Amino acid sequence: MRTFSAITSRRPFTILGVLLALLVIVAFVLVALNASTANATAQQTVVVASKELQPRVPITADSISMQRIPTGAWANYFTSQNQLVGMVPLVTIASGKAITANEVARPNQALGSQSEYLAIPTGYVALTIPTSEQQGVADYIQAGDYISVIATVSTAGKVASKTIFTQLHVIKVGTQTSTSGASATSLTVVITQCQAEIITWFLTYAALKYSLESYHDYSPGEQAPDPKCPNVGSAQGVTLKTIQAAYPGLF
Repeated sequence: MRTFSAITSRRPFTILGVLLALLVIVAFVLVALNASTANATAQQTVVVASKELQPRVPITADSISMQRIPTGAWANYFTSQNQLVGMVPLVTIASGKAITANEVARPNQALGSQSEYLAIPTGYVALTIPTSEQQGVADYIQAGDYISVIATVSTAGKVASKTIFTQLHVIKVGTQTSTSGASATSLTVVITQCQAEIITWFLTYAALKYSLESYHDYSPGEQAPDPKCPNVGSAQGVTLKTIQAAYPGLF
């Protein structure tokens, strides 16, 4: 009877121990479930590529979109599309991928081989020509402007000037230090390869001056290939006879 009594007296403690163990197990399960739910629901809205983005091609508004993704504390995502428009990918960014700060850069940032592509239409090239304050309209010429080119030739005691090109699109102005008052030293223009050869000839044997056209006369937009010089291979070189035939009033 004593043995049965002892067992009976210990039974409540045994049951209590089992209940406590069950409570501990249930508590751990609840904590784990809550942590899992918190991790699953922690999301943020970020900018993703809506199509594959290629290096050196500026990002446009229609190439990105907003999407909710699980929060990644380690990644520096963008939370506004305006932050990315105009920036340049440094690597190929797959469609649907969230864009991080280390994958893009501003177009004017020094990026070496990964810098932005110049805005050169199909069939055209970019050529850099020298300029100065008096030659280049007192530094009023800026990227996006259109200029005309005047050539002055001195030969056989005769001096003549003539406009040889109009509507040349300026896409870059060379280094200009406003603090020192120094003028820009170059202009980069979009022309055909045939025009590039002609300008090179005049830079070697004549003098060039530029006039800034009125913005009312600008003809912006995509330039179709020039039928007279549709690609780089169309340029056949120039000689004095070529220039004399093209610009007889100068000789």
